[in-house]
Amino acid sequence: MEQKINVYELFDQIENIKEEMSVLEGRVNGLESGKNIVKSIMMKKSSEQSLGAQEREANASEEYRKHCEQLEEAVARRSLLKTEYALIQMKFEAWRSMQATNRALDRMTQ
Repeated sequence: MEQKINVYELFDQIENIKEEMSVLEGRVNGLESGKNIVKSIMMKKSSEQSLGAQEREANASEEYRKHCEQLEEAVARRSLLKTEYALIQMKFEAWRSMQATNRALDRMTQ
């Protein structure tokens, strides 16, 4: 069962996801570095005296939880796009392989 692969559609698919992939990469990096900033701000707001208690309070804060949720969502979306991109690459490699096989068959039948 040979499936027809339109290589131009593959290029279009890559074109469609490349910008979102780069934006998400930047967002993930920003959110990862921002975790410490949010945590530090929440620790500074804490009325606790010991660092351990401040950190515990910061980790339990709504702001820190929301920040971690945003990071989780961005990482999940980035992972999905990377998987989509890998599938597109596999389809392209299958297309290349079929083209090489077809060329070899053409040479053999001439």
